[in-house]
Amino acid sequence: MATLRNNETGEEVTEASFGAGPVDAVYTCIDKVVQQPNELTEFLVQAVTEGIDANGDVTVRIEAPESRGHSRTAQGRTRRRLFSGRGVDTGIIVATTKVYLQALNKLCASDEDDAEVAIAAGDSEVATVGI
Repeated sequence: MATLRNNETGEEVTEASFGAGPVDAVYTCIDKVVQQPNELTEFLVQAVTEGIDANGDVTVRIEAPESRGHSRTAQGRTRRRLFSGRGVDTGIIVATTKVYLQALNKLCASDEDDAEVAIAAGDSEVATVGI
C-alpha cells in the first residue's frame, strides 16, 4: 500500500497493489496514483556498508514512453528522455520508493517545462501532471 501527498494541494491518495515482489508492488501502486507512463530501464541496489543493517545504495532510471523520436541529437540519433533517482537507506523498499519518486518528479517537471514551452509557442492541447 502506498499513500502519496501532493505538496502543492495537500491532497493525499492511497492505493494498494500486488506485484512479483515488494518493489514491483510499490511501483505498481505509485503508478496507479501518479498515472505518468514510464518504463523502468535500470534498477540497481548495492550494499555500501557491511552487516545485517547495511545501507543500500539504490539507483533507478526511467524513460518517458514517447521519448524515442522526441528529438534528435546533433549527430542525428534519437534522443531518449531518461530520468534517474538515487538514494541510500537501511530499508531497501524505502530507498527504492524514494528514488522512484525522485525520478517521477523529474519526469513530471520535464513535462511541465515542455508544456510551458508549447503554450508559449501557441499549442493549447498540452496538459501537465505533477506529483
